[in-house]
Amino acid sequence: MINSEASVMSTEQQRKNNLRLALILASVAAVFAIGFVTKIVLLGS
Repeated sequence: MINSEASVMSTEQQRKNNLRLALILASVAAVFAIGFVTKIVLLGS
């Protein structure tokens, strides 16, 4: 029983870590996309 509880805890922790990583990666991708669009708008195509 203790092992299954520990497994649930680690699964929840892993889910939190995965969500955090996903948000970080999405933020980096958004910054690059915004920079690319800004470059096109300011400097022309």
